[in-house]
Amino acid sequence: MAWPRRPSLTMLVLALFTVYVAHTVRTLYHVVHTEPCLSGSRCFASYLQAKPSLQLSIFTSLQARNVEIDKLNLVLTIEDFDPHADILKELKVPLPRGMRPRGSLYAHTFVHAPGLEPWHDERAQHAVASLTTLMVPKSEEVNLVARNKNDKPGPKKLMVHWRSHLSLNLMTDNFLFDLKALPGDVLPYFKISPMDRNLYLPMLFVDQLSNRVKDLILVNDSTVTLPLRLSYTPISLSKLRLWVHMQQALHTLQDLGFSEKDGDEVKGIFADTNLYFLGLTFLVATFHLLFDFLAFKNDISFWKAKRDMVGMSIRAVSWRCFSTFVLFLFLLDEQTSLLVLIPAGVGSIIEAWKVTKAFKIQIRWTGKLPRIQVGTSSVNERQTEQFDSEVSFY
Repeated sequence: MAWPRRPSLTMLVLALFTVYVAHTVRTLYHVVHTEPCLSGSRCFASYLQAKPSLQLSIFTSLQARNVEIDKLNLVLTIEDFDPHADILKELKVPLPRGMRPRGSLYAHTFVHAPGLEPWHDERAQHAVASLTTLMVPKSEEVNLVARNKNDKPGPKKLMVHWRSHLSLNLMTDNFLFDLKALPGDVLPYFKISPMDRNLYLPMLFVDQLSNRVKDLILVNDSTVTLPLRLSYTPISLSKLRLWVHMQQALHTLQDLGFSEKDGDEVKGIFADTNLYFLGLTFLVATFHLLFDFLAFKNDISFWKAKRDMVGMSIRAVSWRCFSTFVLFLFLLDEQTSLLVLIPAGVGSIIEAWKVTKAFKIQIRWTGKLPRIQVGTSSVNERQTEQFDSEVSFY
């Protein structure tokens, strides 16, 4: 009886790739598509469907939670707030005295009934956003001709930077939520109206994807006021859920050690790109990743099975390894994003492994000490080296 042939690595990779794409498409579908409430279930309608009068108020404070009312500084009030209309305003925010030693300032945004203080309105929606962040300042341009040789760059330390853009969103879809099928990503923003238990209050969302590194302003000791660009746009339920997932992914990257600059590159992908074009880009990038993996697999298989360097240029392999390693050191010195630095480091390791194969370098252990052995070249390999030398000379 003949045993069935084992599948090749390429077939396994293609199968895993198909499963990955199908799983990703299914996940994205469930993110952007929410099942509406059906008859017979406990349903919640939007508080905005009755078109109530609303007011938008923004305060600043040194604390994010448990803030005393008398320590809130009013920055902006829009009494006739229309949740379906875009808003763009340029503000000047005064900095409190206690901000500099702490390095933190927060914006407290309220959507509430007009004529009432936000903390006296049971239906008020509240969101908190940090207006400052700690980051290493940008390196200033250096004049290499006029610079004094004794001038040395100072130590790089974290400095307080001001987020000059605050982006707010309100979910304005008249969507019926089912109590038993309420999405988990919506729960932090879902609040039932105390006046009518069948209505949910407007979902106020702070768009952190709009906070870009290019908008940061270094805070000096002499700074008294700073500019703040406030933008408001209504948002759909599908986009709200997608944005929540993206922000959670950014927080995960920061927990893994990625800096503000690293996260800024990811923000640019989602904030500056149309969603449909982003989906097409994801599909193309996924196939590009597959082809890169297959090319990587074939390259490793080729060098792993190669026993001699006949017809191969050792100089080209060595030079490629050297240039890749120099490029990696340059990126490391420039503190380039990990999204670029990690692939460059992996490529340097692969090129170094190719050099060991080209020179037939083997490491053998004699006791506790390693011993490096270099293999000898055959007649055909020496002839290849001679041809390579002549070509390199001319």
